[in-house]
Amino acid sequence: MNQKAERAFCDPARLEEIISSLSEGVIVLDESGSLVWANDAALGQHGLASLKGLGAHYKDYAARFELRYRNNHRLDENAYPMARAVAGEMFQDVVVEVRKTDEDEALWVHSVRSFHADDPSDGKIAFLIINDLTEQYQAEQRFEAAFNANPAPAIICRLSDLRYVKVNPGFLEMTGYAREDLVGRSAYEIDVLSQASKRELAMERLKENRTIPQMEAAVPLPDGKKKFVIVAGEPIQYSDEACMLFTFADLDPLKGTEHALRQSEERFSKSFQLSPAPQAITTLKEFKITEINQAFRDLFGYAEDEIIGHKATDLILWDDKMAQRQIEGTFEKTGFIDKVDLKIQTKNEVAADCLVSAATVTIGDELCVLWVIQDIADRKRSEDELVAAIEAVMEDTSWFSRTVVEKLAGLRRATKPSSQPSIELDELTNRERDILGLICQGQSDEDMSKSLGLSPNTIRNHVSSLFRKIGVRRRAAAIIWARERGVSGRDAGLRLKAKRPKARKPAQK
Repeated sequence: MNQKAERAFCDPARLEEIISSLSEGVIVLDESGSLVWANDAALGQHGLASLKGLGAHYKDYAARFELRYRNNHRLDENAYPMARAVAGEMFQDVVVEVRKTDEDEALWVHSVRSFHADDPSDGKIAFLIINDLTEQYQAEQRFEAAFNANPAPAIICRLSDLRYVKVNPGFLEMTGYAREDLVGRSAYEIDVLSQASKRELAMERLKENRTIPQMEAAVPLPDGKKKFVIVAGEPIQYSDEACMLFTFADLDPLKGTEHALRQSEERFSKSFQLSPAPQAITTLKEFKITEINQAFRDLFGYAEDEIIGHKATDLILWDDKMAQRQIEGTFEKTGFIDKVDLKIQTKNEVAADCLVSAATVTIGDELCVLWVIQDIADRKRSEDELVAAIEAVMEDTSWFSRTVVEKLAGLRRATKPSSQPSIELDELTNRERDILGLICQGQSDEDMSKSLGLSPNTIRNHVSSLFRKIGVRRRAAAIIWARERGVSGRDAGLRLKAKRPKARKPAQK
């Protein structure tokens, strides 16, 4: 650049015209470190309306804005791009998270580069060129949250060298691999399309970076065995590279049934909308629902216009209000929940048993919650039927030995989470122990009335009080409760015998 051009370029009016026309953010500093100019794009990238908000000097900027690298390492003042530029350093594409010092959350992600120009009158001028990557990184964060929270096993393969770059917990759990066993390994070493029913089609689609339709396959396991699955592939961009997202459904639980052979043309999806698990996005502040996927609509029966913009409480989605308050409290503290057992109400007011996982994500400028729901109604129904069967068998314990009854009680505990009060035998009153002992002996209310010399109505009141205290609703459950604490029908009535007065002998005539 000749001297005339340099003067024109460094002329303040000309400089303002050039900077204002750029879409990238531009900040100008003199050789002392003072901020002399910034265009509207740079101000907007910091949420400001005027240059004054950035500070008069780069040290003022460092006091007002905290910068961190993407690995969460906080920058020292002298490592700020402004300080490095003033020191004469040239650099390209330094990516930093920028937040105001009085706010916790990262507000922006900037990619910064520098260059310099000579001012004949004032010396060197440093320029910072800023690209705002906030939306790009927020999209990546949403994908990361959805990928990791999705219960469907998944793995991502980079197409340039067919190496795995990311795997979710569902795939690790299904196969038994450790993360380091997979990331960086070649698809030729661990072939997820091994024995695929349409392998030629799958390999052709993989080379062409096209969707791989669902098909049966066998994934090799660390122990040399194979896991039979349904696999599908979807082309995605991950870390600015062309990749293939493989998602899986484990066929082992379904093997030997007609469902295991069912051919479906639905594509597994990388995205929220096509996830096989019901998912929803709500605001964190008020838990207003902003988006639901097709699986959610199918399970709960809501159309999109019936649910979007409403709170879960308005729709009475949470069957248990106490659980709802606990979830909200958990999010205020941790921003995450994992596989919480909840009842969720459908549109038809049917309570569905579900496992709920959720994580906070930033969408736009708002902190939101991504919910992933797993329907466990069938499993719950099977457990309840088993418990009911055990209790039905134990209605008449006189047919079983104490050992058999205790084993059934143990099985009942294993299949049904206890909701009993934390009370033990020594916390019962003497009268409650009498009642419990007679119940263990198989006595009816009428029998107990005769044994204790109390009215039937009084006996019923005592029985009701005892049941409420130990947290049961039936005699069989009360007997189980007693057996679990070492009480049997034979020894339960000893206190009654000990305190019963001896009968007097008739007087001799």
